[in-house]
Amino acid sequence: MIGAALRHGFDMPYDNNTILITGTARTPAEYSHSVYGEAFYRLTLDAKRLSGTVDSIPVTVSERLLLDMPVEEDMRFFVRGQIRSYNQRTESGSRLIITVFAREFENADDAADGNEAELTGSVCKRVIYRTTPFDREIADVLIAVNRRYGKSDYLPLIAWGRNARFLKDMPVGTELKVLGRLQSREYKKQTESGESVNRTAYEVSCSAVEPIY
Repeated sequence: MIGAALRHGFDMPYDNNTILITGTARTPAEYSHSVYGEAFYRLTLDAKRLSGTVDSIPVTVSERLLLDMPVEEDMRFFVRGQIRSYNQRTESGSRLIITVFAREFENADDAADGNEAELTGSVCKRVIYRTTPFDREIADVLIAVNRRYGKSDYLPLIAWGRNARFLKDMPVGTELKVLGRLQSREYKKQTESGESVNRTAYEVSCSAVEPIY
């Protein structure tokens, strides 16, 4: 996977946070917001895993990359970019929002689905380690990935088996290099009023993890 990643450009200047996704547009591109007069659009790309499970990934793309390119449902695209996070204020508090910020965006009619991420960041909360009723080991990790101008993206990781055991006692502040994929997971959340609402969580599923000393 590392070799494939390098062939696709993980040695680019923003190589501490790079993701490559090829998939099918579940939604057309819709206007999201503007920054300094530049408009940004959002869409969702469905990328199928080898198991057949589909991850539905939110993508944010600048109007400069679209160049009047139509982005409609069921069209296929390739995205090279970064995984970004921000806190969205709600009546019940703040919520971590994850999106892929596109650096490159192009048609990919004949390309196979793909979802590869490489991150370098620091553990910023105590690792949560647990086992399932079937003794499968899981570790939940939150890392801070630096970007320019003193900002950071706070990205949740999930690791299984040997990787989970490796991470379970990892001290806060440890810098990690992570290879994996950005996956989506549906769950139900109980609101203060007692209503059950459907939510989607996003996390990087780790295929390889190593500390940087």
